[in-house]
Amino acid sequence: MTSTFTPSTHRASFAIGNEHVARRVVDLLTESFFEGQAAIAAFEGPRGRWDITVHFAEAPDQVSIRELVGLAAGGEVAADIAFDIVEARDWVRATLEELVPVRAGRFIVHGQHDRAKVPPNKLGIEIEAALAFGTGHHGTTRGCLLLLDHVLKAYRPRRVLDLGTGTGVLAIAVAKALHIKVLASDIDPLSVRVAHDNARLNGTGDLVETVRASGFSAPEFAPRAPFDLVLANILANPLRQMATPMARHLAPSALVILSGLLPHQAQSVIAAYRTRGLVLQRRIQIEGWSSLLLQNAG
Repeated sequence: MTSTFTPSTHRASFAIGNEHVARRVVDLLTESFFEGQAAIAAFEGPRGRWDITVHFAEAPDQVSIRELVGLAAGGEVAADIAFDIVEARDWVRATLEELVPVRAGRFIVHGQHDRAKVPPNKLGIEIEAALAFGTGHHGTTRGCLLLLDHVLKAYRPRRVLDLGTGTGVLAIAVAKALHIKVLASDIDPLSVRVAHDNARLNGTGDLVETVRASGFSAPEFAPRAPFDLVLANILANPLRQMATPMARHLAPSALVILSGLLPHQAQSVIAAYRTRGLVLQRRIQIEGWSSLLLQNAG
């Protein structure tokens, strides 16, 4: 496990009871600080409450922060901002210790510290949270795993692609469930390296082939196509843009699992793929994210 100690940071914390206002505050704060000056996080709590936390590299001007928040959320919210100092700690270890195993059908995504908690009748996928996006704790990853579990109950694909693999969770899940080779690609070289390392950690290093690629541009794609199953947990815009090249790489009746979509974005993605002959089979929503199962009917 990588050990990463961070120095003390200054923190501002407050809550907003409206999602639209919370997003407006986050946008305003993001625009107001240069990269590295502040890290902003917003989390949805019970009954529509949004908790916003801002970490500053240096002591912030509290008056200016209250003025900024007040512009977007009003004086009452600004007055309730709490400022404090977060002491230095090993954030990687602390984060891992706070993460509990995530269950998605037959799959359980866990950190090293929970390895012994995986039941013998489940498929454990060990991922360390600090390495790259996609620990399984995000609604999009869990949605994909649930749809994958549903698919594998009645279907056994032979050629599988995990597009935008991140930490490699989905590729590893397929490899563990089916004991077949899976192609995993990502545009980010760090993610490619992390996915490769995680595949080896999970005993699927000989099954998961990781490549750096933007979309379907990698030369490794052509000899592996047509794919029977494609998993793509990315974002709405690139998913819409890749509808045509993806359709060209699909086998007849192939299945496609898409995620990284906010609920209001799902319909436009469904429409983009419908015009390429892919029909919606199932749609689920977890933690404010939509995941789709489509089938090639062309």
